[in-house]
Amino acid sequence: MANEIVFDALKQLKRNQRAADQTGLLRCALIHSLKNGGHLSAQPMGALKNYVARDTESGAPVIHHFPCKRLNPYMVDVAKTKRLIGETRPDLLIFGRSVILYKEPVREIVQFIHSEFGANNPDRPLVMYDGAHILGLIGPDYQDPLVEGADILTGSTHKTFFGPQRGIVLSNITSDSAFYELWLHIEARTFPGHVSNHHLGTLLGLLGATYEMIRYRDEYPKQVIANAKAFAKALADCGLVVEGDPGCLFTNTHQVVLRAGPAKGREKACILEDNNVITNAQALYDDDGFAVASGLRLGTQEMTRYGMKETDFRELAQLIADIVSKGQSSGAWRETVVRMRRRFTRMQYCF
Repeated sequence: MANEIVFDALKQLKRNQRAADQTGLLRCALIHSLKNGGHLSAQPMGALKNYVARDTESGAPVIHHFPCKRLNPYMVDVAKTKRLIGETRPDLLIFGRSVILYKEPVREIVQFIHSEFGANNPDRPLVMYDGAHILGLIGPDYQDPLVEGADILTGSTHKTFFGPQRGIVLSNITSDSAFYELWLHIEARTFPGHVSNHHLGTLLGLLGATYEMIRYRDEYPKQVIANAKAFAKALADCGLVVEGDPGCLFTNTHQVVLRAGPAKGREKACILEDNNVITNAQALYDDDGFAVASGLRLGTQEMTRYGMKETDFRELAQLIADIVSKGQSSGAWRETVVRMRRRFTRMQYCF
C-alpha cells in the first residue's frame, strides 16, 4: 500500500507537469527483476501495474531491470546502470529487494542522476528505496538510503523492524524541493486516496516498536548481521551451497540464501517445515520462475530477538545441513529442533 501511494502520487505529479499527456503514466521505470529478488509490489504485476506506460507495439509495460554484476548477480553493476539511465531516462528508480544480501548503490546512482539531470529538476528520475525487508537494519551497520540521497523510503514495519503490520513512507523532501508537490500528493493520496481506516488499534504497537528500535539501534542490527554472516559461513562449512560472495561471508544483511538444487526449493522447504524449521522456497537468478525455484531464503532477525548468537547459529547450521542433506518428510529431527528452540524463550531488544 505504501508503494502504491507513492506511485499514485508520482502519477499525479507527472500529469500536472506534462500538459500534453494527461494520463500521467510513468514513461519508464527501472526496477529489480523478480528473479533478482525484486519486491512483488514494485512489479508491473503488483502495485506498479496501473502507473507505468505500455509499449505501443508490444503492449508490455515500459520497464527495465537493474543490470547485475556477472560474477555476483546479487549486486548491481553501477557502470551499466548509469548507461541504462542515460539511455532510457526513467521517471522512477526503485532500489530495495525481497532477496537482498548487499547494500544498494544509492549514493553512486543519485550522484550520477544529479549531475546528469540536475539535483532540483522536477523531471529527473525519482529515486525510491523499498525498505520493506531491511527497515530495521537502516543505519551505520547496513546503509541509510535517505542520507545517501534517495528521495523516498517505503517499508513494512513487521520484518526486521519488529512491529505490527503497517506500512510507512519516509522522505527528506523539504518545502524548497522540486519534489515538494510530490509529497503533498503523497499525503493526499494516502488519505482519503487509498486509506480510510488507518487501524488505530495497531498504532500504539507501532509507537512501542519505534521506541524499542531507537533504544536498541546500536545493538540489534549489528547482532542480526553478525549472526547472518556466522550462519552463512557455517552452512557453507557444512557443505551446503550458499549464494553470495564468500569474501564478505556471503551477506551484509539478515538474509542467507541457499541453493537447494534444480527446482528443489519447495521440496527442501517442506522437508525443513516437517522438522519444525520454517523458511521459504526462493527462485534464484538463473531459474525460469518461482514454480521451479532452486533456492531457500533464511533470515536471522527473529531468532536474534530471542537471544541466539553466532555460536547458536553455527549449531543450527549443522542441524539444517543434516535435515536438508539426509532428511525426508518424516520429521526425524523435529524434537531435536524443539529442544534447541526451548533454550531461547525470552524476547531481547525490547522493554
